[in-house]
Amino acid sequence: MIAAQLTARFPSGMTSLAILLHVEQQTGSYGSAGLVLAATSVGQAVAGPITSRWMGAWGMRRVLTLTSAVCVIAVLGLALLPLTVPGYMAFGMVAGLATPPIQAAVRTIYPKLVNSSQLTPLFSLDASLQEIIWILAPVVITLVSTQVGTMEGLLLVAVILVGGAAWFILSPEVGRVRIPRSRNALGKVVLKPPVLLATVVGFLLIGACAAVEVGVVATFEHGSLAAGLVLAVFSVGSLAGGLAFGHIPIGPWAMARRLLIVTVGLALTMISLNVFWLGGTLIVAGIGIAPALAVLFAITSASVKFSETAEAFGWTGTGQLIGAAAGSAVAGFLVDATDPRGAYLAATIFAAVGLIVSVVFVRSFPDLRHRDASPHPDTEPLAVTPS
Repeated sequence: MIAAQLTARFPSGMTSLAILLHVEQQTGSYGSAGLVLAATSVGQAVAGPITSRWMGAWGMRRVLTLTSAVCVIAVLGLALLPLTVPGYMAFGMVAGLATPPIQAAVRTIYPKLVNSSQLTPLFSLDASLQEIIWILAPVVITLVSTQVGTMEGLLLVAVILVGGAAWFILSPEVGRVRIPRSRNALGKVVLKPPVLLATVVGFLLIGACAAVEVGVVATFEHGSLAAGLVLAVFSVGSLAGGLAFGHIPIGPWAMARRLLIVTVGLALTMISLNVFWLGGTLIVAGIGIAPALAVLFAITSASVKFSETAEAFGWTGTGQLIGAAAGSAVAGFLVDATDPRGAYLAATIFAAVGLIVSVVFVRSFPDLRHRDASPHPDTEPLAVTPS
């Protein structure tokens, strides 16, 4: 299941860069490419909670098959059709809206695959292994798009999406797990304090990561290999942190401790822009990222009914998407106004605000040290007819 979902989600680490390179080549404008990426991101953010909720009404396989098919068609349109900028934006929006909710689906399935004591370590393993996507996917799509062609890069995205989605959709677990239809209105689940905290902290954490990416690219703009290696080291630190600390029980202060590591590591980046210094400090910051994401997944799962899990993870995913856009925008503005250190300052501020939120609202974090992270069962009163 982990291998299938990682393959199905692999295009998520390729699509943005593939669209950026293709649209820039076709239009000669990074500004136009940015507009297309913005339209794609808006589509993903809007669709996340909605398509995730649909899985409870229509079934996971139906929703995943429909969204995957539409997304592939939209990506093929971006690759093959002679479009203007509004046309690229329209197809990008459709691709974003139809992004299959693989992440919400698999994290809804996990509680049904393992016993309660294994669920938190499984969330941590998942958060760690997803770093493989962010280590390999940008390298693969950059090589294909620059050495073969940008159209071929988008076609590769479509091929992997078809293969990965088919593998995941045909997995027996996807057919066995049934998500009950949620009885609450759309959006009500995000008002639960742990889910709201997971959404807000996810927004800030991924915002910090996005700002780091802008900073690294701005630092090594004339040496893309160095930029790629430093970002890979950042992800390797996260992978190592998740594997090393995934077994630690999650208490109310777990998020604050993990974000403290991230904040300190990011703050140290501003001392020097030397490649070795940045690599070392980003390893430190990365150590806290996967463990922090594991806390987000665990508190979300433990705080909702099973029928609400997919929508809850849809909302947290939307928070992270908006955070990525905000982090990139703020960092880009600060780089233009100052130098690459502005991006690292933005990353540090995002992480520090997340740390402050985690400390101030620590009482709202569930204590999972003596309980599992499984969602609450769906129960309802039964009508009893007297005999």
